[in-house]
Amino acid sequence: MVWEWIPRNVGRIAGLLGEHVVLSLVPVLVGLVLAVPLGWYANRSAPARAVLIPTSGLLYTIPSLALFVVLPGILGTQVKSPVNVIVALTIYTVALLVRTIADALAAVPSMVVAAATAMGFRPARRFVAVELPLAVPVLVAGLRVATVANISLVSVGALIGIGGLGGLFTDGYQRNIPSEIVAGIALIVLLALLADAVLLTAGRLATPWERASRGARRSRP
Repeated sequence: MVWEWIPRNVGRIAGLLGEHVVLSLVPVLVGLVLAVPLGWYANRSAPARAVLIPTSGLLYTIPSLALFVVLPGILGTQVKSPVNVIVALTIYTVALLVRTIADALAAVPSMVVAAATAMGFRPARRFVAVELPLAVPVLVAGLRVATVANISLVSVGALIGIGGLGGLFTDGYQRNIPSEIVAGIALIVLLALLADAVLLTAGRLATPWERASRGARRSRP
């Protein structure tokens, strides 16, 4: 049974869990850093948006396993290198977030942007101090989708020998141990739920004005 198998394999599970967290969350962080300027540029320039948005959508349609296999030839890495999974998932993260960030920035009220400009905010300062904070709720929603997707996609890497908790699937299937497969599924789902809850909480803490606004609406008769 699963509850009997897990205690006997805690050390192995901990190692695979650590690998899974690194492989799924590092691409989210790197992808966010890359997607923010691209999304900003797509929002500021119509030609850039016409190129970046369709391209990002196209990149996300590439099957993950195919990308894991092709990247070693492009990067010059070993087939079983974790770098391949990190790069592939970074591409997916950027593909998801570019449109999200561009749309979030476009939704910032023009009156707010005009007021910040009138107060002497230069474009860079206005973006960091005004536009980006107001875009946080939409940005966090996109990050939640990207994070959960990455946690799921990492397990595909187990087919080529790098997959964190996905290794429990392949090993359990090869050795005919259903408990190992079920444990892998359960742990990945729990990790995804935990990551989603952390991002949701962080988003709420980062936008106290949203909580105040919701409270004001509820208090109205």
